[in-house]
Amino acid sequence: MRKTVGAWYRASRPFTLSAAMAPVLVGSSLAFRDGQISPVILVMVLVASLLVQVTANLVDEYSDHARPEGKDKFLAPHKVIALGVLSGKAVKRGAMLCASIASVVGLYLVIATGWPLLIICLLSLAAAYFYSGGPRPLGNIGLGHPLVFVFMGPVMVAGSYYVQTHAFAAGALWLSIPVACSVTAILVANDLRDMEEDKAAGKTTPVTRWGRGFGRWEWTVLVSVAYAVPVALLAAGKFNPLVLLPFATLPLGIKTLLAVWRGRRREDFMPALRATSRLHGYFGLLLAVGVGAGYFGII
Repeated sequence: MRKTVGAWYRASRPFTLSAAMAPVLVGSSLAFRDGQISPVILVMVLVASLLVQVTANLVDEYSDHARPEGKDKFLAPHKVIALGVLSGKAVKRGAMLCASIASVVGLYLVIATGWPLLIICLLSLAAAYFYSGGPRPLGNIGLGHPLVFVFMGPVMVAGSYYVQTHAFAAGALWLSIPVACSVTAILVANDLRDMEEDKAAGKTTPVTRWGRGFGRWEWTVLVSVAYAVPVALLAAGKFNPLVLLPFATLPLGIKTLLAVWRGRRREDFMPALRATSRLHGYFGLLLAVGVGAGYFGII
C-alpha cells in the first residue's frame, strides 16, 4: 500500500504543483484586496487547479510510454511506467479520474459564478491534454512555452480573480505577467536539461531549434521581466510597496541564473531546474502576500 501511494505521489510530480498554486493565490489575493473573497471558493479553485496540473503530468507520463521515442528517455523518479511501479492503464485511469473530479469541481464553480468560467475550464482541460497528448502534442512542436505562458499566467490569474468577484480586472492581467514569466522559466530550464534527449526524440523546443545559448537568454529575460513588473506597478501607483516582496527571492534568482549560464551537460541543469521551480513558488507566494496586504492599507 505504501509503495503504491509513493508511486502515485511521484507520478503526480509534486515539484510542478507550485505552477498550479501560484496563479490561483495571486488572483485570489487581488480579489481579497478588493474586499471580495470566499475561502470555500478559494479552496475549490486550488483543488481544481492542482487536479488539472496532475492530469497534465499523468497524460505526459502515459504519452511518453505510448510513443516509441518516449521509451528512451532518462528514467527520472516520476517515470513510474518505465520503472515498472505503475502500469500504463493505471496511469491513464488516474489521469481520467483527476480530469473528471476537476470537471465536477469546475462545474460547481461555473454554476456559482457564471458561464465565462466554463470557457476557462474547458480551455484549461484541453490545454492540459493537448500539451503532451494527442497525435501532435503541442509541447513537441514548439508551442509549449506560449501555451504555458498564457494558461498558467493570464488565464489562471484572471480566472481566479473572476471566480471570486464575477468580474475581470486589468490589475489581474498585469499581475499575471510575472507569474507567467516565472512558470515559463521552469519549462526553459527543463528544455535546457533535456536538449540532447529532445533532439534524439524529434521534439521541437526553442532550445533544440536555436541552442542552449538562446535558452539561457530566454530564461534570463523571463525572470528579469518577472522582477521588473512589480516595480512598474508600484511606480504607476497601482499597488503599495509590499508588492515588491518577491525581491526577497533575489538571492535565489541570482544563484539560479549562475547555474543556468554555467551549465554545460544534462546533470549541470538539474539544480537549475529545481531552483527555478522553487523560485516560481516563492515569488508567487510573496507576490500574493504583498498584493493581499493592500486590503489592510499597509504602508
